[in-house]
Amino acid sequence: MRMITHIDHLVLTVQSLERTCSFYERVLGFERKDKPGKPTALSFGSCKINVHEIDHTFEPKAHAPTPGSVDFCLITDESIEAVLDQLRSLGVPIEEGPIKRNGAQGEMMSVYFRDPDQNLVEVSHYL
Repeated sequence: MRMITHIDHLVLTVQSLERTCSFYERVLGFERKDKPGKPTALSFGSCKINVHEIDHTFEPKAHAPTPGSVDFCLITDESIEAVLDQLRSLGVPIEEGPIKRNGAQGEMMSVYFRDPDQNLVEVSHYL
């Protein structure tokens, strides 16, 4: 039985909601969405990342939410060279890449960098 079809969202626990949202809006073009009594969300495509500030989390939550403990991969239709150009133009240090990796759907080129809480962000383009 194939019960799961895709990921809807994930949650980042961060030190500063403002700093994190600003980073993802500026660097990756995510759209910030705020609703009273709900977690702030960063939307992109058909997905979102909920953002919880360390002292203002929502229930239920991970057992030990910790800023900087996430490592995730985002897929782009842009070339990795275009992604690298964007990151460099914004002064975002490259952790690694471009480098060939294997993703859920096959071979891809990836670049890695860190967000303000030191989470590892991988942006990849399928070959």
